[in-house]
Amino acid sequence: MESKLQIAEDKFNHMYNCCQSVICCYCEEFGLEEKDVFRMTEGFGLGMGGLKDTCGAVVGMFMTIGLANSAGNLSDPYMTKSDTYNKIMEAARLFEEKKGSLMCRDLLTDKGAQPLPCCRECVKTAVEVLEIII
Repeated sequence: MESKLQIAEDKFNHMYNCCQSVICCYCEEFGLEEKDVFRMTEGFGLGMGGLKDTCGAVVGMFMTIGLANSAGNLSDPYMTKSDTYNKIMEAARLFEEKKGSLMCRDLLTDKGAQPLPCCRECVKTAVEVLEIII
């Protein structure tokens, strides 16, 4: 069976953006249609739609943590929120420890057309962190 890391890297090599590459490799696990998640996360690549703010791989990592951790209890939205926030803060710490920043503008060290090697490394790091957190 292919690892999540390999699946994410394959998706990135097939022109999924960094956010899509991370979260879409978990769709089956959470019973989500990949096409819907792909569409929903289309605007989160290149640091939030090209703004070079929070790295799209980080956003995909945060979304995946929410999927894995939230109770999804609409009548008690606070049930797991604090725990989810704690896991996101830990994931952010681990990612930043490995990459030096959460911001695309700092992580984008290569120039040219996608798929850029620096972005591929962010996707891989996000999945590595997810495998620790979830």
